[in-house]
Amino acid sequence: MSMARDEVLFLLVIAVNLIVSVIYLLAGIFVIVPAHALAADKDKEDFLYDNRRTYVIRFIVMVLCPVIVPLFFLMGHLFYLFVFWREANLADVVFSKDRVKTNQKADEEAERDIIPLEEAILVNEKKNLRSVLMNVMRQDIGDSLASIMLALDSEDSETSHYAAAVLSDELNKFRLYVQKLRKQIEEEDDSQTECEEMLIDYMDHILRQRIFSWHEQRKFVMIMEETAELLYGKDASKLTDVRYEAVCLRLLEMKDYESTGKWCLRMKEQYPDELASYTCRMKLYFAEQNREKFFETLETLKRSDVLIDNETLELIRIFSS
Repeated sequence: MSMARDEVLFLLVIAVNLIVSVIYLLAGIFVIVPAHALAADKDKEDFLYDNRRTYVIRFIVMVLCPVIVPLFFLMGHLFYLFVFWREANLADVVFSKDRVKTNQKADEEAERDIIPLEEAILVNEKKNLRSVLMNVMRQDIGDSLASIMLALDSEDSETSHYAAAVLSDELNKFRLYVQKLRKQIEEEDDSQTECEEMLIDYMDHILRQRIFSWHEQRKFVMIMEETAELLYGKDASKLTDVRYEAVCLRLLEMKDYESTGKWCLRMKEQYPDELASYTCRMKLYFAEQNREKFFETLETLKRSDVLIDNETLELIRIFSS
């Protein structure tokens, strides 16, 4: 009797396990999977959910390993519901790229034969020139536009064509971005100066490389001065000595001595103890061939407590000898 009862109990467990497995399979295939698919289409977002093949595989495992596997799946689902029932709150978590410093191993094979683009153009060896140009293209080319411009005169037609395409693309980006910022400046309030600051810094970064034609360079320099004038009128404190120097030097390159003098005097009033205040005036007086004011400014700089860089120190040594 005991053996018969055990066999009946075993068959009963198997039958219940089979029924539960079939219900699980049918519910997964015909209810759960379509519901998840419908939710994904409705929200138009991709998220992971079990497909029909997964439920078939689980059904087979549940039949082959009765009781244990169904209980395992049940406990796992209950654990998920009660432990991971809500999404993590990441409102207070800050992901800042500034805090991550990635140290990359140097590509010795690529860097072993690197030479300046100017030297490659001078040598004019096609293979090396193309290789150097490709290496420059892989980096931020914002500071290399003047060097790329030299490649336009290369005897290698492929190199000159590619350099022309890259320059044309970058200059168009510059024109569009300048136009965009100028429109934003027109929409600003009198207290807002962010766009003026951005435009002056951005334009100087490109204009100091002198890659435009003379007429277009002058046009953009005038826009840069106009923007600086707006910033000066709104909040002169936003015109740092670096921005003053940028405006002065770009105007000086255009030989607009009158406007350069105006900005040099403004910088002298606002930043009397900055080196740029002296060097910009000295460059202006040298260009105008005004010896008296040049040496007067030079002597004033020598007697001041302003820290002098190597370039200015060499200039003092030359004109003091």
